[in-house]
Amino acid sequence: MLVRIMKLNRIKCVLVEKDISQTQLAKDLGMSFSTINAYCSNRKQPSLELLSKIADILSVSIKDLIADK
Repeated sequence: MLVRIMKLNRIKCVLVEKDISQTQLAKDLGMSFSTINAYCSNRKQPSLELLSKIADILSVSIKDLIADK
């Protein structure tokens, strides 16, 4: 069975663009690496409140973190 994960957020892409690790983002948010990794892999989606915090930390808009397709 082929399982295709839909990309709903661009957190991983923005982290790469900003040269920030998932580990650093986890520390900045006070969260576990595994939770951040789940967001970056699109296995889980952050709440809008958390997405706003991530956007603030990465100095981007929430819109920059949301996939356009």
